[in-house]
Amino acid sequence: MTLDEILTSLFPGGHDVVVDDADLISGSGPFEDGRASVIGVANRAPLGVEGAAKLAGKVLAVIAAGRKDPLLVLVDSDSQRMSKRDEMLGLSEYLAHLSKCLIVADMRGIPTIGVLYGHTAAGAFIATALSTRILVALPGADPEVMDLPSMSRVTKLSIDVLKEKAKSTPVFAPGLENLAQTGAVAETWDPQKSLAAQLSALLRREAERGDRRDILGKARGGRPKAAEISLRVQELARGEAGGGA
Repeated sequence: MTLDEILTSLFPGGHDVVVDDADLISGSGPFEDGRASVIGVANRAPLGVEGAAKLAGKVLAVIAAGRKDPLLVLVDSDSQRMSKRDEMLGLSEYLAHLSKCLIVADMRGIPTIGVLYGHTAAGAFIATALSTRILVALPGADPEVMDLPSMSRVTKLSIDVLKEKAKSTPVFAPGLENLAQTGAVAETWDPQKSLAAQLSALLRREAERGDRRDILGKARGGRPKAAEISLRVQELARGEAGGGA
């Protein structure tokens, strides 16, 4: 689906969502009894310091408004902007700031939903779609936390070895199917049906469930140990807190 098609399906009654000259998405549209806010990245644009700061500002404005309407993060990006200038300006801190703003919105009771409809990778993926409470995708989406050549440089394993591992271990493999298997992508929406209706159904199901990515990863066989480790860490933290009291 194109961005225009997605927005029309989400907001059949109209919306004011626009894409600026830097390929950043912002605006809102009527949703149920309120108005859903929309931010994101379009046209496979890289995310640099200015873009991250602008999107973070949009999220903070949503938080300051005090409403509990959904915040949608639509993503079709490249990775973070690979430039010496951005790195020298502290791009990692800008991306972290955007991620933390989305997390604060979630903690304030604002449903944050990532909608992956194109490509995304690396820091831009982490700071946008993966920082929302729930991430969904549309068919044809092409996510990758890290491509295999970059992963090879970091792990010092050959690309052939990584390709072999990717066949049985989704965390080593790019692509929508593998991200879904790890639990990072909760569900894939049907573009032939109303996206507004699918969003409403998602919010009703997920309202009280909290972050279930580790549980989904275990159920789908993509991350068999994450849920167990997370639970153990929580138990140890509660035990130490109780002992300190």
